[in-house]
Amino acid sequence: MLRIKKLDIFIVKSFFLLFIGTFFICLFIFMMQFLWRYVDELVGKGLEMSVMAQFFFYSALTLVPLSLPLAVLLASLITFGNFGERYELLAMKAAGISLLKIMRPLAIFVCGLVGVSFYFQNVVGPIAQAKLGTLILSMKQKSPEVDIPEGVFYSEIPDYNLKIAKKDRKTGMLYDVLIYNLRDGFENAHIIYADSGRMEMTADKQHLWLHLYSGDLFENLKAQNVKAQNVPYRRESFREKHSIIEFNSDFNMVDSDIMGKQSSAKDMKQLEASIDSMKLVGDSIGRQYYTEVSQGNFRPSYTLSKEDTIKIEEADIRTYNVDSLYEIASLAQKQKVITAAAGKAENISNDISFKTFQMSDNDTRIRRHRTEWHKKFTISLSCLLFFFIGAPLGGIIRKGGLGMPVIVSVMVFIIYYIIDNTGYKMARDGKWVVWMGMWTSSAILAPLGFFLTYKSNKDSVVLNADAYINWFKKIVGIRSMRHLFKKEVVINDPDYERLPGDLDRLTTECKAYMAKNRLTKAPNYFKLWMVGEKDDEVVAINEQLESLIEEMSNTKSVTLVNTLNNYPIIPVSAHIRPFHKYWMNLLAGVIFPIGLFFYFRIWAFRVRLSKDMERIIKNNEQIQFIIQNINK
Repeated sequence: MLRIKKLDIFIVKSFFLLFIGTFFICLFIFMMQFLWRYVDELVGKGLEMSVMAQFFFYSALTLVPLSLPLAVLLASLITFGNFGERYELLAMKAAGISLLKIMRPLAIFVCGLVGVSFYFQNVVGPIAQAKLGTLILSMKQKSPEVDIPEGVFYSEIPDYNLKIAKKDRKTGMLYDVLIYNLRDGFENAHIIYADSGRMEMTADKQHLWLHLYSGDLFENLKAQNVKAQNVPYRRESFREKHSIIEFNSDFNMVDSDIMGKQSSAKDMKQLEASIDSMKLVGDSIGRQYYTEVSQGNFRPSYTLSKEDTIKIEEADIRTYNVDSLYEIASLAQKQKVITAAAGKAENISNDISFKTFQMSDNDTRIRRHRTEWHKKFTISLSCLLFFFIGAPLGGIIRKGGLGMPVIVSVMVFIIYYIIDNTGYKMARDGKWVVWMGMWTSSAILAPLGFFLTYKSNKDSVVLNADAYINWFKKIVGIRSMRHLFKKEVVINDPDYERLPGDLDRLTTECKAYMAKNRLTKAPNYFKLWMVGEKDDEVVAINEQLESLIEEMSNTKSVTLVNTLNNYPIIPVSAHIRPFHKYWMNLLAGVIFPIGLFFYFRIWAFRVRLSKDMERIIKNNEQIQFIIQNINK
């Protein structure tokens, strides 16, 4: 029987509350970005609240699958970051619970979210996408509301240009009205100027009712003779004039079947059926075009008898001087031949271009349907992949709240979006195989999630800045300095009687090591990769040095403590071959550029080790002098 532990309930509850909040935040952000794309289609058209409500509702449904992965990433980062910051993750691991067991209930929950995302992609998404596309197309076709600005020409009314000098918004009166009626063309424009006027919409919202007062009308009359120098016109003065202008400002929904043919408005079964149909149509059209090209335009348009055909097939064009035949032709025959050849070549080119366009267009539609088919899986699976990235990162970073987790999640999502969008465009344009382009982002995220989960489960310092700084210092050769201070409480004082003799022995060993190894000279390149793995003499010298420093650090003399800080920190393995494995050192030596880099690096460290030995000898002398003063 399945037993649900209290710890699992606690983990799921902590994650679920954060997931709900982050989901609506992500959905709101994506909706604002989506609204910004279509803001020009919404502003100034007087759309009803019901239409706007449908727009936001359908856009929210289409953006749910895209919001889920980012919400999972952000919620998992914050959840495990809070666990780490409050030491709850440490307590769980101290109780013998591994990170994988901690993640197990959330992994099951996220698998359910994967199913929800796939349901939205395959069932809800296509319906919402068709409705949203139809709604957006209807918004684009709707005429804007009449809101004529002051001092500029207004051209939103079809076939009319209006300009007013001043407008009274309370009474609706327009002053100094200038109207260009371009229904009969620009050259035959009807120009109306009125001292004042008023414009209102009819009840059916299909016409504008224009009332003009104290004005003139100018109209060009078409001349009977096109070449006439003077074109007559007609002028009409009026005290009051009323006219109706056709202007449909009502919102009319277009046919929903228009968007039903788009790949984004189909489920998987419909996509598979459409792909099979388009492949069948493409194959049949391709065979037909091949037959037409092989038997049509490239063959002679005239008919030949069987004997003439045999003669032409047996004839060799190289035996005929075509240029001479062309030269003896008359000018009219040459022009006729050139015109016929150019016309036939142009017809063939246009015919092939049309056939190529039809075939490429069919291939493009097939690729769009295939990318949409794969997209339903990749976006759904990204929820699980983002969880296995966010949860380990939260455990490693150990920072909760909306600070660091938001920054990290946004960076990860941007990288994912760039890779996914690049793969999608490559697959859509036919530059990559469809499945390769659509699954590239998942193929990159999966190893990253596995790596982070493994490192977090092993309590690795993969994101610890100090570890990378120390590694860089080790590669470059930067060493830390000693920082010894006088101790407030000293239990055992140094043995000042014995220390001078130990310092003499250390000095002797340093001198013997320097004379034996000749550290300042360049090492033998070939013997360098064959020597032993450890330098036991340097290790012994370093252990003896650290032991003496540890004992002398218990002194009450500030001068002695300050002198101890002059001792160098010796890296005991920097001056020998770089790798622990024998074959890796041989490989580094064989690969000349890499071996040359390590060779000069080791040589520099040998020279530095020689200087360290000299510093130790000199510092030993100073400490011996200080001890003599202490003994006095």
